Amino acid sequence: MPEIPVSDLTEAEAAEELTRLADAIAAHDLAYHQADAPVISDAEYDALRQRNAGIEARFPHLVRENSPSFRVGSVRSDQFSAVEHGVPMLSLDNAFSDAEAEEFDARIRRFLRLDESAIAYTAEPKIDGLSASLRYEGGVLVRGATRGDGRVGEDVTANLLTISDIPRRLAGEGWPDVVEVRGEVYLSHAAFAELNAQAEAAGQKTYANPRNAAAGSLRQIDPRITATRPLGFFAYAWGEVSAPFAPAQWEALAQLKAWGFATTPQSRRVEGAEGLLEAYREMEAARPHLGFDIDGVVYKVDRLDWQQRLGFVTRTPRWAIARKFPAEQARTVLMAIDLQVGRTGAVTPVARLTPVTVGGVVVENATLHNADEIARKDIRVGDTVILQRAGDVIPQIVGVVASERPDPPPPPFEFPGTCPCPLATPLVRETTASGAETVVRRCSGEFACPFQRIEHLRHFVSRRAYDIEGLGEKQLAAFFDLGWVREPADIFRLARNIARLDELRTLDGYGETSVANLVAGIEARRAIPLDRFIFGLGIRHIGETTAMVLARGYGSAPAFLSAMDRVAERDPEAMEELDALDQVGGAVIEAAAAYFGEAHNRRIVSELAAELTIRDAEAPRSDTAVAGKTVVFTGALERMTRDEAKARAEALGAKVAGSVSKKTDIVVAGPGAGSKLKTAAELGLTVLTEVEWLEMIGDAPSSEEG
Repeated sequence: MPEIPVSDLTEAEAAEELTRLADAIAAHDLAYHQADAPVISDAEYDALRQRNAGIEARFPHLVRENSPSFRVGSVRSDQFSAVEHGVPMLSLDNAFSDAEAEEFDARIRRFLRLDESAIAYTAEPKIDGLSASLRYEGGVLVRGATRGDGRVGEDVTANLLTISDIPRRLAGEGWPDVVEVRGEVYLSHAAFAELNAQAEAAGQKTYANPRNAAAGSLRQIDPRITATRPLGFFAYAWGEVSAPFAPAQWEALAQLKAWGFATTPQSRRVEGAEGLLEAYREMEAARPHLGFDIDGVVYKVDRLDWQQRLGFVTRTPRWAIARKFPAEQARTVLMAIDLQVGRTGAVTPVARLTPVTVGGVVVENATLHNADEIARKDIRVGDTVILQRAGDVIPQIVGVVASERPDPPPPPFEFPGTCPCPLATPLVRETTASGAETVVRRCSGEFACPFQRIEHLRHFVSRRAYDIEGLGEKQLAAFFDLGWVREPADIFRLARNIARLDELRTLDGYGETSVANLVAGIEARRAIPLDRFIFGLGIRHIGETTAMVLARGYGSAPAFLSAMDRVAERDPEAMEELDALDQVGGAVIEAAAAYFGEAHNRRIVSELAAELTIRDAEAPRSDTAVAGKTVVFTGALERMTRDEAKARAEALGAKVAGSVSKKTDIVVAGPGAGSKLKTAAELGLTVLTEVEWLEMIGDAPSSEEG
């Protein structure tokens, strides 16, 4: 039985699903990214984020506490030095059907306000490997890095130099003085089989699939080991460039090939939605015969000037999307159902399965979502179940093989009424703003519950929060059990506690070097950007995107904390100021008020802040006519879409707000403007038409534009 389609979810089911998605990714990020041994493929990991984004789009008022929609890349290892990318390496949104691919084309057309003439795209096979960026200066390779978290990767230059597909010096001509060439490191099926055969003969560990083998090979400490692995590299994109080198993606691919790079021969230039679908069908049919793994097709708007105009949504480009291949299924037996407690107290049932291979990966666990889902599918311990890896970090059970149920049948599963933690506190069900009861059960013990405490700490050190090298899940759990780390500030106190560090050196697995690396990793995070500081607090409904909005809105830690104290006191002006921030709604306001209204939380935040240097949010542009001004768009815009208008304003250093207040500087009003325009008039604010706004920012249309 398949999961409930997004279009069929009730509000209560949507709220629970968003919590499940966020908790699943938060709980399994480290397992997915560390040691190059993820339990699922990159495509399936991306598919989870796509479902999350779809639910958020349908229920925009249900903002979950930790949206995974914009997560990028993997955790950096402490084995390699850090490399900051000149231009961030971004992830892609996903499509899984013809209809979604057609909607991508329609969405591009709507955004650009184009007529019915066909848009040109490139369709490129999505290589299932490890992303890498190569920096060339004067045509010479000077540095190579992994994607890392999208902003900072690992310096693996020496290892990349062993790959024959990567030129040390660019061939031909026309290359910029500085260019970052990006692509995918992969291992062919033949090379993978040979590598595993050699490892098995030597009694060594074998790899689960070519992607894991490629990642493990590239991230060897000794480049001589990497040199023995027949890795390949396909170039498909670029990052920082000192000068443009092509007008379109298709021409850029040809230029990369002329410089000496291998590019995927299956890539093609197509037109319109029909061309996108045809390219997908051709690559799906060719997939078994390629000799290397692909997990989908990447569609990109061909014209680079249109790519620039379309821009980005947080960490994903509007002008590209990944069309994924269907998920695989398998049968296995459900041996037991365990309960896991997340950092927000959500109790999630997890199936323990007879191990089964699905798509080349051995699966032993699967999510069961919630008690209502177990009852709806009538899943019982002992059942033969259908397992699907369709986007969940933990694969999911989609149905029961009723004809194979034991006789007599096992009893229905009874969800407990208390938390499995030692406190055995009652499990409660919450209600949404509209009064609908959610399907999630939460432990009411909150910070007193040891499961929630450790999950809060895991969130705090996660890669998108503090990303403390040398402090992984295993180390954190050990320090928690020892009583050394019970709240975030304890981590930084530990780095200065000489007696504790001396004791740590006596424990198994620790020595002078490992302790020194741990201290260095902690000290490296004493200076932290404001958005990461906010996100790391683990406030419900404040994920990465909202944390970034809050950081940009308040600018500095003192301003943010002062505002939150006033929000906790229900100060009307402070709550209005918070509500005015774009993408901030009632759920965020209530979560912030509740969090900072709790004395225990305020103490935790205060003690943490005392250990840190919290860097102000990145300063917006200050050299434009609208820099620093707060802008509200209302009514219908005729020359650009609302999303494009917001993106353009933010790029020019303006703040975009969702509601009008006395702190608003400019209201851009199109036809049909209603209450916001009335409020602007009452407050005596500057009101501009769309044309006047475009003239102010220097984007006034020419007479040739429609």
